[in-house]
Amino acid sequence: MRFVSRKKLEIPSEQDALPGRAERMPIPEVHFVNGNPLDADFAGKKLAMFGLGCFWGAERKFWQAPGVYSTAVGYAGGHTPNPTYREVCTGMTGHNEVVRVVYDPAVTSYDALLKLFWESHDPTQGMRQANDVGTQYRSGIYVYDDEQRAAAEAARQAYQAALRDSRYGDITTEIVDAPAFYFAEEYHQQYLAKNPGGYCGLGGTGVACQIGTGAKLG
Repeated sequence: MRFVSRKKLEIPSEQDALPGRAERMPIPEVHFVNGNPLDADFAGKKLAMFGLGCFWGAERKFWQAPGVYSTAVGYAGGHTPNPTYREVCTGMTGHNEVVRVVYDPAVTSYDALLKLFWESHDPTQGMRQANDVGTQYRSGIYVYDDEQRAAAEAARQAYQAALRDSRYGDITTEIVDAPAFYFAEEYHQQYLAKNPGGYCGLGGTGVACQIGTGAKLG
């Protein structure tokens, strides 16, 4: 692994973080793949938020899942309001690259989304995912209510046992209340649909996660 400065591996304090700005990032009105809104009140739908490495590949995993109404990529978990991608890459915002998922609970379940999350990356790698290194690539589940927290923590415990049986180390995934979500730049939204040959560094462990089997798939 090439040399990486310590500041990219440690989340900065609020005092040390970049100041950011009040203006939010302009985004398209609709999803490039399915035409649904990127930002709305989403009546009758539920939100989920995950970080699992480079958000280009992470978003594609979720927009392809049954029952997912819309997805958007952005930054969360740090201190800098409305950061730019360049600022996040410095390691001085504290933000993670995340995908916000809007799903229909009549069609799929939060457990099904958790299963996809765990199986789509290696959650034991700390501040990196494969060759992508830095705090913005950490594994994270950002929960919107107590029910999501309980499901996430139960899934983490179950998946940890499965990983240990396959000789993997400890899960480093953070599970915290959903922080403010800041949209990433327009070109990042649904990036791999706009650029089919684009980079995707995601890779799972090959270990199955035994949750989500109760999901309704239509």
